[in-house]
Amino acid sequence: MSFEGRYFHALPDGRIQCDVCPRYCALHEGQRGFCFVRAREGDRMVLTTWGRSSGFCVDPIEKKPLNHFLPGTSVLSFGTAGCNLGCRFCQNWDMSKSREMDILADAATPEQIARKAQELGCRSVAFTYNDPTVFLEYAVDAAQACRERGIKAVSVTAGYICDDPRRELYRHIDAANVDLKGFSEDFYRRVCLGHLDPVLDTLRYLRRETQVWLEITTLLISGENDSPAEIDALTRWVFRELGPDVPLHFTAFHPDFKMLDRPPTPASTLTRAREIGLGNGLRYVYTGNVHDEPGGTTHCPGCGKAVIGRDWYRLTSWSLHEGQCAGCGTQVPGVFEGHPGQWGPRRLPVHVGGTGARSV
Repeated sequence: MSFEGRYFHALPDGRIQCDVCPRYCALHEGQRGFCFVRAREGDRMVLTTWGRSSGFCVDPIEKKPLNHFLPGTSVLSFGTAGCNLGCRFCQNWDMSKSREMDILADAATPEQIARKAQELGCRSVAFTYNDPTVFLEYAVDAAQACRERGIKAVSVTAGYICDDPRRELYRHIDAANVDLKGFSEDFYRRVCLGHLDPVLDTLRYLRRETQVWLEITTLLISGENDSPAEIDALTRWVFRELGPDVPLHFTAFHPDFKMLDRPPTPASTLTRAREIGLGNGLRYVYTGNVHDEPGGTTHCPGCGKAVIGRDWYRLTSWSLHEGQCAGCGTQVPGVFEGHPGQWGPRRLPVHVGGTGARSV
């Protein structure tokens, strides 16, 4: 099904330019953009994946990763196909780089998604696996349907998006985790086939101009974006431009897609990056994709007490009262309820357009 897009304009040479992301794909009739899912049909730009998903799954919110947004709760996660970056290390390449629409096996309207999330007891719905930027209209419609039922909307994104569509999308989003792939233009150009500055613009926008709860993830790849100098520059930028309270996750790479020649990230690299970030004034720096309870635990910025203990996606302790440290009363930034959720590390594939669920 083709759904008319909202961000495009005609060029003098007869092509139509997509204005959703900084690639600015200019297309002749019948052509598709870099993302593959936005295409030209006649005098309009269309989204070819509206209402179609590569699958739905109930996850722990910590898997997004979000550590300060409704901890312990479940989130109904889904994606479509396509991506507007070309990361050689993509960990979800079977969906984000798919050129086969057959991968979109589950059809669901925004209302069906919101209803299923409510039926399953999910506090939120996440647009993830591939970037919601490329299925913006579907994500916006789904987020609106969720909001009507009191369900939060989460964007897991690379932040590679233009200003006007960014403003539309994030009017409907409650929390976002932005993948800051690295902190050099060379890395973005060579490894991700994109540019760094638009991502930094998105981070500034989310932090300064919205009420969206923001966390950041950087996947560290040995010999590519893990040098102490680059981590130092990245964490200094976050502190200076976004402040000390935005959680930052350093996560472990595993060989995948077009980077099978790189080794998995050593746990010591993640620990070193966390120490650099903490040393540069960031209060909430985490390690991910590894069992590292110290690196996953949230500490009170006032007294240093462990207020949320974590081992990977499992909560191991809780010492918050109405978002405040139970020991000294210091407010911990985030979106917290009176008690943590009890979902745990389970993964539950579900069919939204049909019936059935299977716990993994």
